Amino acid sequence: MVARAARATDLADLDGAVSDCFACPRLVAWREEVARTRRAAFRDQEYWGRPVPGFGPADARIGILGLAPAAHGGNRTGRIFTGDRSGDVLFAALHRAGLANQPTSVAADDGLALRDTRIFAAVRCAPPDNKPTPVERDTCAPWVHREVALIRPTLRVVVALGAFAWAAWWPVLRDVYGRRPPTPRPAFGHGAHWSGTSAPELLGCYHVSQQNTFTGRLTPAMLDDVFARAKHLAGVD
Repeated sequence: MVARAARATDLADLDGAVSDCFACPRLVAWREEVARTRRAAFRDQEYWGRPVPGFGPADARIGILGLAPAAHGGNRTGRIFTGDRSGDVLFAALHRAGLANQPTSVAADDGLALRDTRIFAAVRCAPPDNKPTPVERDTCAPWVHREVALIRPTLRVVVALGAFAWAAWWPVLRDVYGRRPPTPRPAFGHGAHWSGTSAPELLGCYHVSQQNTFTGRLTPAMLDDVFARAKHLAGVD
């Protein structure tokens, strides 16, 4: 898997390789079980049931690094943050920011397009209870590293959705940019900002999970502020 990631020549090649990964037995078993049993509301749909590639243009200036696909979201539709309530919140905010052409994301063929933005996850398979292990994150890391390497010429800002994604960024900094991660690591928090030379700016944002949005821990205004800041740092009009 490490060698296959390194051989990817472009994003289309990488996305195809990601979709055919079987590196983590626990995640493979879970994603396939969910695809077989299905949620009642989607019983007539064919689930994707595979790792979920990134989504967005190859010349993105803003990267959004998430946790992992949702069992009945990306694992069903085959597109990250598509078909679940977290995605409803995220794409509505991206649309308000002028970074998406529509505010909803319900299916992989729904016409959604992103502007100057690419979304990818630290772990590419849906995990049980939405909780991948650190070992699974590290196993999946070569996909993230190669994706960032391919968009490196234009990437200026990364928005980390949650502490798990924030922690996943530091190995990218080392392996893709040849930079020694800061010691101690900057603490994650909503609105946290790390800036280093010859590497993208890093912004922290609470994850767009239902737990955060339903309780008001993360509000639309808070999301709008993060994406406005990301656009400013990336030089996106």
